[in-house]
Amino acid sequence: MLSKVWLFLGWLWIAIIFYLSLMPHPPEPISFSGVDKVEHALAYVLLMLWFSQIYLGLGIRIRLIAAFIAMGVLIEILQGMTGYRYFEYADMLADACGVMIGFGLAYTRMGCVLTLLENKWKTLNV
Repeated sequence: MLSKVWLFLGWLWIAIIFYLSLMPHPPEPISFSGVDKVEHALAYVLLMLWFSQIYLGLGIRIRLIAAFIAMGVLIEILQGMTGYRYFEYADMLADACGVMIGFGLAYTRMGCVLTLLENKWKTLNV
């Protein structure tokens, strides 16, 4: 029932990642050496974990891994073309690590959050 909402929110997260990655001056609320790599990894952890809760099959999850890693590479290429952002291999590595961590977390209790929310929603609306 809520799958369309989950998909909308997932696609919104993808749009936010593209926007924040390609805007001229991204927000920097926390500042320490390497913070951007942590932000990259975290964004892709959440992205992969989110979509892994929508698409449960291993085959589709492997395709999601490939798609999200390719998305990270594409964004870096686009950043290099902007003239105001930089192409960095380390960012691609952080993105890919985030995807793989998100994939792994999907097989833990964290991989059931959307199901738990949906079940709670059903019990409140009965």
